[in-house]
Amino acid sequence: MVNNILSHKSVRLFTVLAGIFVTTALVAEIIGGKIFSLEATLGFEPFDLTILGVEGLGFNLTAGVILWPVIFIMTDIINEYFGMKRVKFLSYMTVGLILFSFVMIYGAIYIAPNEWWTSVSGVDASDTSNSISNMNLAFRKIMGQGLWIIIGSTVAFLIGQVVDVIVFQKIRKVTGEKKIWLRATGSTLVSQFIDSYVVLLIAFWIGSDWELVRVLAIGTMNYIYKFVVAILLTPAIYLAHNLVDSYVGATIADEMKSSASES
Repeated sequence: MVNNILSHKSVRLFTVLAGIFVTTALVAEIIGGKIFSLEATLGFEPFDLTILGVEGLGFNLTAGVILWPVIFIMTDIINEYFGMKRVKFLSYMTVGLILFSFVMIYGAIYIAPNEWWTSVSGVDASDTSNSISNMNLAFRKIMGQGLWIIIGSTVAFLIGQVVDVIVFQKIRKVTGEKKIWLRATGSTLVSQFIDSYVVLLIAFWIGSDWELVRVLAIGTMNYIYKFVVAILLTPAIYLAHNLVDSYVGATIADEMKSSASES
């Protein structure tokens, strides 16, 4: 029976897309503890912008945003070919798996380390500048994201996904099968506007007593980055649609899209 199910290209396609979606979201959450400078990464001086009176702002982003374009594309493709209910299902499941993962990570943090792990394992006698005298402390610092950050990122992800699929389908009802860029990019710009502020409001305004104006200023910088990336990804959306159509065939693709628009 399982072999018969997996023989359908549409089922195999959904399985692959769902696997990429869940894995990407989970990895993005785990690596999100690292803050990097986009400008320095691209090889130029960091910006020094002022927004809402907050000075010294640049594109200092969490490493998780590197994977955000993949989630954006997967959300669009799954919504286009399988419908809103499937995206919502995957989003709810992903949030559950993310929370489960962090419970397991925190469990790993608090189990008792042995002496070698805390005193010897990170020490390089030939290069003391790269030595870590306490690997357990390093593990705790890297993997132990704050509770409010976890709550903020998961809530923002879930709200963003729900808003994305709803806006996507509403635009689709107006445009039909035309203007893929409008429903894909438009829904992303709306959902990520909300996501960019929700995560910071929960994690740092509620969770860390940051000033509201600073949270809004940083959220604006994050949204500017996502806005630009969403626009630049438009060709990738069309490429992904063409690949799916080629894989399942034009007739099946049309049937899938028609069914997705009704679900």
